[in-house]
Amino acid sequence: MSILVCGSVAYDTIMVFHDRFKSHILPEQIHILNVSFLVPDMRREFGGCAGNIAYNLKLLGADPLIMATVGDDAGAYRERLRELGLRDDHLTHVPDTFTAQAFITTDLDDNQITAFHPGAMNHSHLNRVQDAAGVKLGIVSPDGRDGMLNHASQFAEAGIPFVFDPGQGMPLLSGGELLECLKLARYCTVNDYEAKLLSEKTGRTLAELAEEVEALVVTLGPEGSQIYAEGRCITIPCVAPDQLADPTGCGDAYRAGVLYGIANRYDWQRTGRLASVMGAIKIGYRGGQNHAPARNDIAERYAAAFGEALW
Repeated sequence: MSILVCGSVAYDTIMVFHDRFKSHILPEQIHILNVSFLVPDMRREFGGCAGNIAYNLKLLGADPLIMATVGDDAGAYRERLRELGLRDDHLTHVPDTFTAQAFITTDLDDNQITAFHPGAMNHSHLNRVQDAAGVKLGIVSPDGRDGMLNHASQFAEAGIPFVFDPGQGMPLLSGGELLECLKLARYCTVNDYEAKLLSEKTGRTLAELAEEVEALVVTLGPEGSQIYAEGRCITIPCVAPDQLADPTGCGDAYRAGVLYGIANRYDWQRTGRLASVMGAIKIGYRGGQNHAPARNDIAERYAAAFGEALW
């Protein structure tokens, strides 16, 4: 079964400031802020929600298709996808743009200052769900505003069940637009902060929102996650990671587990548990795509955490 992953493909440039921001920002002068931070450490990662989700689906043995827009600088990302065995034929090149990218500076207290350039992502509406053949399941993850709305409608028109995953794209959509996407979707995934924001923008309680979809999945960080489905709330525990290296991309890894579970008709408890394992594996590595467990390694982590076989 092909899973179509609509969303962003991005480069993440991550820099480390070997001090604390608070030591260099004067609160009484915040209205004329003009600061510069020396960042001796810098690395570039492959990221973006669609890229990360597809990467994790591939680890699980699935057949994901990425649908995204990229700029003139996408050559390195395309090459990486080919090396991973991921198709790039639904990456649309937008001339005279940059691929979306984030510039993240972190201090010694793990505070972050981020600048995000959407670039080609703003043209995501150029892609059409119907151009991808053989798709049986999809996800609308954070992307350009018009692209998110169009892809939700196109999945529904094609009769393809999909996960609505608004994430960082939620501020781009009105309450009415968010509610319409929920009604079109079969499933929805948000973190606890996004769940509160979704309730606030739509004027609906979490219970009322859950009634719009077959399953509403809410991740709670170290507290695990909750899946509102089948008229009940299923609690999924957090799987203990080997180490805490970097939370970047953990939510995307979790969503890949959800998609894999849905595609393989797992029950919701098993689906949530797999998603939890995927998030725990990812957090042990820096960046969103640097963990590379074999499929058997994932199964062993699942069995160790829950005392039952996965496959």
